[in-house]
Amino acid sequence: MRIAIASDHAAVALKAMLTEWLRGLGHNVLDLGPATDARVDYPDYGYALAEAMAAGQADRGIALCGSGIGISIAVNRHPAVRCALVGDPYAAALAREHNDADVLAMGARLIGEDMAKACVQSFLVGDFAGGRHAGRVDKLSNPPFAEEPR
Repeated sequence: MRIAIASDHAAVALKAMLTEWLRGLGHNVLDLGPATDARVDYPDYGYALAEAMAAGQADRGIALCGSGIGISIAVNRHPAVRCALVGDPYAAALAREHNDADVLAMGARLIGEDMAKACVQSFLVGDFAGGRHAGRVDKLSNPPFAEEPR
């Protein structure tokens, strides 16, 4: 599977560990940075990840920052991408099954390495269930308001 991954400075170590682990499993990982833990702004990396996903450069994405909140908001600004912030494997599975999320977000300050791996594994093997969930997911891409995003 082609997986894009990005983080901010707070999650560089988790990103490096997950990248190595995923490559060891045979996945093609596109590391969008940053390369060091020097201070950066998470929106820059969230936007880069969203653009890579929308351009078809990856099948799934992983977004990481200190809490997972900021970068997930940045990724979700792109209308063609759905990012879910999770903290356990069941939520990761539901993000795929019910919400057809293509990007998984996690907080490096809130999740350990083993739990992060378990979340990623659940996310990667999950499929969208469709059915009653499809109409709801369609509404996520077509909201009832025409206001421009902030």
